[in-house]
Amino acid sequence: MTVAFELDGNEFVALNGGPQFKFTGAVSFVVNCETQEEIDYYWEKLPAAGGQEIECGWLKDKYGLCWQIVPAALWEMIKDPARSHRVMHALMQMKKLDLAALREASDEIQVSSLEALQLELASGGGSRDETGQSSSRPPPRF
Repeated sequence: MTVAFELDGNEFVALNGGPQFKFTGAVSFVVNCETQEEIDYYWEKLPAAGGQEIECGWLKDKYGLCWQIVPAALWEMIKDPARSHRVMHALMQMKKLDLAALREASDEIQVSSLEALQLELASGGGSRDETGQSSSRPPPRF
């Protein structure tokens, strides 16, 4: 038996393979949320009546289907490798994702990078090329 359905404009076909085929974390649905309120809503509703909170934004509903409840802004936060490490470190400490805490971790790395650059330039160490990247050539002498 199969059933066709649509979620957020995406078409799916599900097959009932019998009780020997259980849901696993290998298949999950990602819900990209714009606000903390939206994250809170899905985090409360989906595991209700027998579901389970897991970690890192993952949960299971009462049928055993896995969901990832994530802020849509997360994908932008982890594009930059320098920011990604701090954001992912913060995320790994959470069950339900906290958008404000993830933004704070993302912003910390920007401040830290800026402070490191200011310290480097103030100490006279390291020069930058026209793109702002570190350069091994010595600074120009006038």
